[in-house]
Amino acid sequence: MNGTRRLTVGDVLNEVVALYQQHFGVLVPTAFWLFLPVSILSGAAGQNDVGLFAAAAILTFAVAILYQGVVVSLVRDVQDGERKASVGELLRSVAPVLSTLLVTGILYGIGVLVGFILFIVPGCILVTIWAVIAPVIVIEKGGVGGSFRRSQELVEGHGWTVFGAVITATLITAVATLILTSIAEAIAGGAILRIVLGTLAATLTAPIAGLLAAVLYYRLLALKGPPREAPPQPPPSGPAA
Repeated sequence: MNGTRRLTVGDVLNEVVALYQQHFGVLVPTAFWLFLPVSILSGAAGQNDVGLFAAAAILTFAVAILYQGVVVSLVRDVQDGERKASVGELLRSVAPVLSTLLVTGILYGIGVLVGFILFIVPGCILVTIWAVIAPVIVIEKGGVGGSFRRSQELVEGHGWTVFGAVITATLITAVATLILTSIAEAIAGGAILRIVLGTLAATLTAPIAGLLAAVLYYRLLALKGPPREAPPQPPPSGPAA
């Protein structure tokens, strides 16, 4: 990470790609083992079992949130000059804030969904101002409400650049996933193939969102600085003599 004083979509995405390449050996195996149960459940569900499909959707959401926290933790260690030795240590580093990540992720999902239903623009705004919630939780140990506010504070003044980076990364992920799933449908419609291609798609694309959030966080932090601390309160005055 660098302490650059500028924020551009190209620079952000270049750094995401560089981190992806440098830490491929950790990012991809971690994604594989986390998303494999999701792909198995999704493949077994097919299109007719509503109960299994709903369970797979919930599990996918939970795993995605957990994985984004793991990726942010990895980038934090790189920034600090450290490196977690194993996938297990990365997972354990996220455990203390996992409940906050899950609750915040649910609120994020609901808010963005409602925002897109309301003529799309509100959803785009929320995706932008909440772009670095996961790093705030993992790195600053922010609470649920405070993480939303802190993310908005960091993004303020750089909204168009953050939006451009988020949308570009989302399109890259969507295209890659579409290609892999289209290949699966073209070859055959069996459950085993859906599991294999689903796992492959998740494994290769999952790191992008976490890396993007972490890169944006550290670049915005360099521009905005650490969170402002509340001014110290004067000691209460004693009773008059």
